[in-house]
Amino acid sequence: MSGTGAPEQSAPRAQGMKVTVVAAQWHEQVMDGLLAGALRAIEDAGARANVVRAVGSFELPILAAAAARGGADAVVALGVVIRGGTPHFDYVCRAATDGLSRVALDTGVPVGFGLLTCDDEAQALARCGGPGSDEDKGYEAACAAMRTALTLAAIAQS
Repeated sequence: MSGTGAPEQSAPRAQGMKVTVVAAQWHEQVMDGLLAGALRAIEDAGARANVVRAVGSFELPILAAAAARGGADAVVALGVVIRGGTPHFDYVCRAATDGLSRVALDTGVPVGFGLLTCDDEAQALARCGGPGSDEDKGYEAACAAMRTALTLAAIAQS
């Protein structure tokens, strides 16, 4: 399981932080779990959430960039791509991953990476934070984005 060795995740104290969650619409059951986990982390942190829906995972970077430029303190990108029988999986995963990295580096706004790239639906369901899941990648991605925003603010003040 991918969570082996991961640090324990708990929501930071991020009172009033503005966090935009950009969530794809494909694979509704998986996305419902990811989105619920991210929103729970944001609430636990005392931050304010804004949710924007993307058509799919390929569209996450452009919406994440708009959110970062629009005043979000942190962005959480949520999506799932499940391998099929064509190279489409590789193209979408690479474009979304590279695009989200570029958004964070170009804007200086942290982007929590909640894009599941799985071989099958069972792997996605095990990671989405829904009933019976082993992991809650939506919660983890939101915590990572908020913690990074807090760290950047501390660096700027030092």
